[in-house]
Amino acid sequence: MTIVILYRGKCGLSRCITRYLVAMAAADLLVVFNDVILNRINEYYFPTTFLFLSPVCCFRYVLIRAATNISVWLTVAFTFDRFVTICYQKLRTKYCTEKTAAVVIGTVCLLFCFKNIPWYFIFEPYITIDNIPWGCHQKLQYYTLTAWVAFSWIGRCLTPLLPTFLILLLNALTVGHILTASRVRRRLRGSKNNEEYNDPEMENRRKSIILLFTISGNFIPLWMTYVIVFLLIQITKLYYLTGFSDPMTIADYTSFMLLLLSCCTNTCIYAVTQTKFREELKNVVKYPLSIILKLLKQSK
Repeated sequence: MTIVILYRGKCGLSRCITRYLVAMAAADLLVVFNDVILNRINEYYFPTTFLFLSPVCCFRYVLIRAATNISVWLTVAFTFDRFVTICYQKLRTKYCTEKTAAVVIGTVCLLFCFKNIPWYFIFEPYITIDNIPWGCHQKLQYYTLTAWVAFSWIGRCLTPLLPTFLILLLNALTVGHILTASRVRRRLRGSKNNEEYNDPEMENRRKSIILLFTISGNFIPLWMTYVIVFLLIQITKLYYLTGFSDPMTIADYTSFMLLLLSCCTNTCIYAVTQTKFREELKNVVKYPLSIILKLLKQSK
């Protein structure tokens, strides 16, 4: 629904921002579809489908990793776009365009699709029945072989350590620029407190600061558990979890739950906070209800 509403372009957003939001919503949807539906729900309730053939299972993990990486880095790309828009007015006209947004989105998608191809070779069949390999689990070499350990650390650095640092840095620079510009504007206007409140420009900047802090407050805590669990596993060498009562197992599952929640909330932060988007959302909800009411009246 979010993708359709944004694609229609009636939310009062520029085409550049709309492209980022549509791409982010699509990436988040892919994460939910691949990781939640095809992986976790299917694993618990439909464990004998063709999705558990080893080649298909390995390919699913490639899609999961790629979708998650793309979702995270599109958030970084959009944050950088907002940083340029607010802080660099001259560069804004060249960089913050629909064409540039399309190039950035395409580059991010292609880069992380290729980057996650090695995940296909990390797994081995869980069991073989009648010469048919079923299931997949990570090879022990993934935790011990130097090349795989390096690949794992690079992956964690790219997602989410580096995105976390970049989002914090860009938001800090953006907020600093907004506060500096606001002080200069206040001095030029010689305004009092009651006049500041009625200043539309100051109000827009205040909303921008709130939005930027919301982005950081959403992304960092929801991904931090995942980072901590990964570091604990590397330190303690507990590569295989013993059972659902094991504290490390609980922490591991919790970290992935929060990770998936982070992907789901991106759209809410960037889109639902927009007034016109909420209006369009209400119209979408009301439209089928109005049709049903008309049909009921005609039937009577």
